[in-house]
Amino acid sequence: MVDLFSVTGKSVLVTGGSRGIGLMIARGFVEAGAKVYISSRKVDVCDRVATDLSRVGMCMSVPADLSTDAGVKQLAAEMTRREPALNVLVNNAGANWGAPFAEFPESAWDKLFDLNVKSIFFLTRELTPLLEKGAQPGDPARVINIGSIDGIKPPLLETYAYSASKAAVHHMTRVLARALAPRRITVNAVAPGPFESKMMAETLERFKDAIVASCPLGRIGEPEDMAGIAIYLASRAGAYVTGAVIPVDGGISTCS
Repeated sequence: MVDLFSVTGKSVLVTGGSRGIGLMIARGFVEAGAKVYISSRKVDVCDRVATDLSRVGMCMSVPADLSTDAGVKQLAAEMTRREPALNVLVNNAGANWGAPFAEFPESAWDKLFDLNVKSIFFLTRELTPLLEKGAQPGDPARVINIGSIDGIKPPLLETYAYSASKAAVHHMTRVLARALAPRRITVNAVAPGPFESKMMAETLERFKDAIVASCPLGRIGEPEDMAGIAIYLASRAGAYVTGAVIPVDGGISTCS
């Protein structure tokens, strides 16, 4: 039981790992003894954050633009060059877009589905051979997709494409879980509620008091809450869980 939640020595890739939810997860894995790679579009930011996290553990920068097929393949090739096997893939990179219903642009749908949905599918597919090599008897490789409670219940803001893309992530998680189970790879999704991040900044600025009041646990999420669920899913404790969509939202998604 001592090692039930251990991720020590595991190789982990966190996309969008230089800020927000991704950084919370990456920092948690680093502090827990994993060997962590973080990826983001901005090279200087990715390098700086990896250097900062390296002060407490093992963290490397692998910048990539995952909104393009070339960027996905570049990241997969770089990970294959650096690692003989991958134990955990955290698909966190994503974007949001808000606009009134009458003005919501087609370009937003294309941008968000390319990054929030398609990139998850194609990066997972490209890294499947490396994940298969990271799977062990009783300890499969893990794919953890970051969805959102906005994909479970309608959000406060007019983020039509974002909400739809996250609902798509949730269902794609279930589909991939069945497809990859024979390869000893589990696939689960985490659906975060309100956390302090750049993506949530506008929502919290406008509605923080109302969100806290509507949350059964009465608070905004903390970095440890996000790190904890990721480490659970990646550890032996979560080895028999696949195809799940887990809200981490203080109970908000249970409220009508």
